[in-house]
Amino acid sequence: MTSLQARATETARAYAPHEHRPLAGYLVAMGAYGALAAGLAAAAKVTGRTPPERPALADVALISIATHKLSRLLAKDAVTSPLRAPFTRYTEPAGAAELNEEVRDSGSSVKHGIGELLTCPFCLAAWVATGLTGGLVLAPRLTRLAATALTATAVSDFLQMAYSMAKEKAEG
Repeated sequence: MTSLQARATETARAYAPHEHRPLAGYLVAMGAYGALAAGLAAAAKVTGRTPPERPALADVALISIATHKLSRLLAKDAVTSPLRAPFTRYTEPAGAAELNEEVRDSGSSVKHGIGELLTCPFCLAAWVATGLTGGLVLAPRLTRLAATALTATAVSDFLQMAYSMAKEKAEG
Protein backbone atom coordinates (compact mmCIF):
# COMPACT_ATOMS: atom_id res chain seq x y z
CA MET A 1 0.00 0.00 0.00
CA THR A 2 1.35 3.42 -0.91
CA SER A 3 1.68 6.16 1.62
CA LEU A 4 -0.62 9.17 1.69
CA GLN A 5 2.30 11.43 0.75
CA ALA A 6 3.15 9.27 -2.27
CA ARG A 7 -0.48 9.36 -3.42
CA ALA A 8 -0.60 13.13 -2.98
CA THR A 9 2.61 13.50 -5.00
CA GLU A 10 1.22 11.31 -7.78
CA THR A 11 -2.06 13.25 -7.80
CA ALA A 12 -0.15 16.53 -8.11
CA ARG A 13 1.98 15.11 -10.92
CA ALA A 14 -1.08 13.82 -12.77
CA TYR A 15 -2.91 17.12 -12.25
CA ALA A 16 -0.21 19.30 -13.82
CA PRO A 17 2.38 17.08 -15.53
CA HIS A 18 4.05 19.96 -17.42
CA GLU A 19 3.93 22.70 -14.81
CA HIS A 20 4.68 23.08 -11.10
CA ARG A 21 1.44 23.73 -9.21
CA PRO A 22 1.79 24.19 -5.43
CA LEU A 23 -1.18 22.03 -4.44
CA ALA A 24 0.15 21.44 -0.92
CA GLY A 25 0.52 25.19 -0.49
CA TYR A 26 -3.05 25.67 -1.65
CA LEU A 27 -4.22 23.09 0.90
CA VAL A 28 -2.39 25.00 3.64
CA ALA A 29 -4.00 28.25 2.48
CA MET A 30 -7.46 26.65 2.44
CA GLY A 31 -6.84 25.29 5.93
CA ALA A 32 -5.74 28.71 7.16
CA TYR A 33 -8.82 30.33 5.63
CA GLY A 34 -11.03 27.72 7.30
CA ALA A 35 -9.26 28.41 10.60
CA LEU A 36 -9.84 32.15 10.15
CA ALA A 37 -13.56 31.63 9.49
CA ALA A 38 -13.88 29.14 12.37
CA GLY A 39 -11.98 31.49 14.68
CA LEU A 40 -14.31 34.36 13.83
CA ALA A 41 -17.35 32.14 14.40
CA ALA A 42 -15.93 30.91 17.72
CA ALA A 43 -15.13 34.47 18.82
CA ALA A 44 -18.70 35.52 18.01
CA LYS A 45 -20.08 32.59 20.01
CA VAL A 46 -17.81 33.21 23.02
CA THR A 47 -18.60 36.93 23.10
CA GLY A 48 -22.30 36.37 22.56
CA ARG A 49 -22.32 38.45 19.39
CA THR A 50 -24.82 37.28 16.83
CA PRO A 51 -24.54 38.06 13.16
CA PRO A 52 -27.44 39.95 11.64
CA GLU A 53 -30.03 37.87 9.85
CA ARG A 54 -29.59 40.14 6.85
CA PRO A 55 -26.66 42.56 6.61
CA ALA A 56 -27.66 46.14 5.92
CA LEU A 57 -27.19 47.16 2.29
CA ALA A 58 -25.07 50.12 3.44
CA ASP A 59 -22.71 47.70 5.25
CA VAL A 60 -22.48 45.47 2.18
CA ALA A 61 -21.55 48.46 0.01
CA LEU A 62 -19.07 49.78 2.59
CA ILE A 63 -17.39 46.39 3.08
CA SER A 64 -17.32 45.74 -0.69
CA ILE A 65 -15.44 48.93 -1.49
CA ALA A 66 -13.18 48.56 1.56
CA THR A 67 -12.42 44.97 0.49
CA HIS A 68 -11.44 46.17 -2.97
CA LYS A 69 -9.09 48.81 -1.57
CA LEU A 70 -7.48 46.68 1.16
CA SER A 71 -6.98 43.75 -1.23
CA ARG A 72 -5.19 45.97 -3.77
CA LEU A 73 -3.23 47.69 -1.01
CA LEU A 74 -1.96 44.36 0.32
CA ALA A 75 -1.31 42.77 -3.09
CA LYS A 76 0.04 45.66 -5.15
CA ASP A 77 1.09 48.71 -3.12
CA ALA A 78 4.79 49.56 -2.91
CA VAL A 79 4.51 50.34 0.81
CA THR A 80 3.28 46.83 1.60
CA SER A 81 6.01 45.12 -0.47
CA PRO A 82 7.96 44.14 2.69
CA LEU A 83 5.04 41.86 3.60
CA ARG A 84 5.26 40.15 0.19
CA ALA A 85 9.07 40.18 -0.16
CA PRO A 86 9.72 36.77 1.47
CA PHE A 87 7.39 35.19 -1.11
CA THR A 88 7.84 37.38 -4.20
CA ARG A 89 10.41 39.14 -6.35
CA TYR A 90 9.96 42.69 -7.65
CA THR A 91 9.73 42.87 -11.44
CA GLU A 92 8.55 46.38 -12.40
CA PRO A 93 6.30 49.28 -11.52
CA ALA A 94 2.69 48.74 -12.57
CA GLY A 95 1.62 52.39 -12.66
CA ALA A 96 -0.66 54.27 -10.28
CA ALA A 97 1.56 53.47 -7.26
CA GLU A 98 1.39 49.71 -7.80
CA LEU A 99 4.04 47.05 -8.41
CA ASN A 100 4.26 43.89 -10.46
CA GLU A 101 5.94 41.02 -8.67
CA GLU A 102 6.56 37.39 -9.48
CA VAL A 103 6.20 34.52 -7.07
CA ARG A 104 9.45 33.04 -5.81
CA ASP A 105 9.61 29.36 -6.67
CA SER A 106 12.03 28.18 -4.02
CA GLY A 107 10.83 24.60 -4.04
CA SER A 108 8.49 25.21 -1.12
CA SER A 109 4.92 24.57 -2.16
CA VAL A 110 3.61 26.47 0.86
CA LYS A 111 5.82 29.50 0.18
CA HIS A 112 4.77 29.45 -3.48
CA GLY A 113 1.07 29.23 -2.58
CA ILE A 114 1.39 32.14 -0.14
CA GLY A 115 3.21 34.14 -2.81
CA GLU A 116 0.37 33.56 -5.27
CA LEU A 117 -2.19 34.58 -2.67
CA LEU A 118 -0.30 37.74 -1.67
CA THR A 119 0.13 38.97 -5.25
CA CYS A 120 -3.48 38.46 -6.31
CA PRO A 121 -5.97 41.10 -5.14
CA PHE A 122 -8.81 38.91 -6.42
CA CYS A 123 -7.56 35.99 -4.28
CA LEU A 124 -7.02 38.17 -1.21
CA ALA A 125 -10.50 39.66 -1.49
CA ALA A 126 -12.17 36.59 0.03
CA TRP A 127 -9.84 36.75 3.02
CA VAL A 128 -10.26 40.50 3.47
CA ALA A 129 -14.05 40.35 3.09
CA THR A 130 -14.21 37.53 5.64
CA GLY A 131 -12.12 39.52 8.12
CA LEU A 132 -14.13 42.71 7.63
CA THR A 133 -17.44 40.85 7.82
CA GLY A 134 -16.29 39.15 11.01
CA GLY A 135 -15.28 42.56 12.27
CA LEU A 136 -18.82 43.84 11.70
CA VAL A 137 -20.04 41.17 14.11
CA LEU A 138 -17.25 41.42 16.71
CA ALA A 139 -16.37 45.13 16.62
CA PRO A 140 -18.88 46.90 14.38
CA ARG A 141 -18.01 50.51 15.20
CA LEU A 142 -14.27 50.04 14.72
CA THR A 143 -14.78 47.95 11.57
CA ARG A 144 -17.09 50.53 10.03
CA LEU A 145 -14.60 53.28 10.87
CA ALA A 146 -11.69 51.41 9.25
CA ALA A 147 -13.86 50.41 6.28
CA THR A 148 -14.92 54.04 5.86
CA ALA A 149 -11.28 55.14 5.65
CA LEU A 150 -10.53 52.42 3.08
CA THR A 151 -13.66 53.29 1.09
CA ALA A 152 -12.79 56.99 1.09
CA THR A 153 -9.31 56.10 -0.15
CA ALA A 154 -10.75 53.91 -2.93
CA VAL A 155 -13.11 56.67 -4.05
CA SER A 156 -10.22 59.13 -3.94
CA ASP A 157 -8.15 56.78 -6.13
CA PHE A 158 -10.89 56.72 -8.76
CA LEU A 159 -11.29 60.51 -8.59
CA GLN A 160 -7.50 60.96 -8.98
CA MET A 161 -7.55 58.73 -12.06
CA ALA A 162 -10.59 60.52 -13.51
CA TYR A 163 -8.91 63.88 -12.92
CA SER A 164 -5.73 62.67 -14.57
CA MET A 165 -7.64 61.35 -17.60
CA ALA A 166 -9.64 64.59 -17.91
CA LYS A 167 -6.47 66.66 -17.67
CA GLU A 168 -4.74 64.57 -20.37
CA LYS A 169 -7.78 64.87 -22.63
CA ALA A 170 -7.97 68.66 -22.10
CA GLU A 171 -4.28 69.08 -22.88
CA GLY A 172 -4.72 67.05 -26.06
